[in-house]
Amino acid sequence: MQKKYYLPLALLIQIVFVQVISFFPEFIEDFYSNGLYNYISIFSRVIFGFIPFSIGDFCYLLAIVFLLLGYFNNRKIIKLLWKDRLLKILSYISVFYFCFNILWGLNYYRVPLFDKLNLEKEYSNEDLLKFTKLLITKTNSIHSQITKNDALKVVFPYSQEQVFQMNLKGYNSLSKQMPSFTYNYPSIKKSLFSWPLSYMGFSGYLNPFTNEAQVNDKIPMYNFPTTVTHEMAHQLGYASESEANFIGFLASINNENIYFQYSGYIHALHYCLSNWRFRDEEQFKKLLKTVHPGIIKNYKESEDFWNEYESFVETGFHLFYDRFLKMNQQKDGIEGYSRFVDLLVNYYKTNNL
Repeated sequence: MQKKYYLPLALLIQIVFVQVISFFPEFIEDFYSNGLYNYISIFSRVIFGFIPFSIGDFCYLLAIVFLLLGYFNNRKIIKLLWKDRLLKILSYISVFYFCFNILWGLNYYRVPLFDKLNLEKEYSNEDLLKFTKLLITKTNSIHSQITKNDALKVVFPYSQEQVFQMNLKGYNSLSKQMPSFTYNYPSIKKSLFSWPLSYMGFSGYLNPFTNEAQVNDKIPMYNFPTTVTHEMAHQLGYASESEANFIGFLASINNENIYFQYSGYIHALHYCLSNWRFRDEEQFKKLLKTVHPGIIKNYKESEDFWNEYESFVETGFHLFYDRFLKMNQQKDGIEGYSRFVDLLVNYYKTNNL
């Protein structure tokens, strides 16, 4: 067999291997997520964490430039040598797929957090209503402590760089209760692609190759702490979006700073209210009337921001990401973010917030 077939064949073998190993989440949990990945993650964050800009974003930018140059320089011979070019593309994909899975991707197949925390997966409307009312009371209370006026929105007083540092306190506090969420060696960056990310509809993402937590620096500041804690949870190896949301929420509300607590509670409340809007419009309206007008103004601030960047690009990337998640055992796709509420309600049933 000629060498040009090796890597394309390796891609096929990798795909089969990943599909097989996905049936053994305990093995992945023990030997990868809590084993090999731990060392890879720490090494990456130590190496890249001190660099003030995103190395991962810079590498992506270089890759895009080289791909475009390669296409324009070779577009005439691509049609003539399309078989060789196809094999070359498959070879690149094979290497990319291997690096992605070894450096982070296998975390998609680890033991679900529901099982690790011994939580139920279902809940009643009564459970959700009780929890939502609790969140409203808690969020209203914190909002009042900050603003002293129910009608005023919260204006976040810290810079983005301060948030990166102060979020560590939330994780330190959380780790005392739940050691598996211990976070060390920060590598959190403002994304070089914040403007494109806004049009794509994303607040941030984890670079799986450098393990840098990338955050969209254009989003409203009251959202910033929970976005950062969400990406930090991905760095800990929790690939599921709902699980990262859940861990990020716990890290925020366990922060000693009241503004960070507010960010966590208002984030969770938004998901619960959205759930009610889908389940029961009348109940949603009743609950919304009990939320401070200032909190609604913060929600409006976020809504206005995303409406400003809404375009066909966002729809396209969300469809792509939805498909990507489903290919990686996240059967709910992008809707899996809503499973965050399932974790919250069932965690509350056994652990009062």
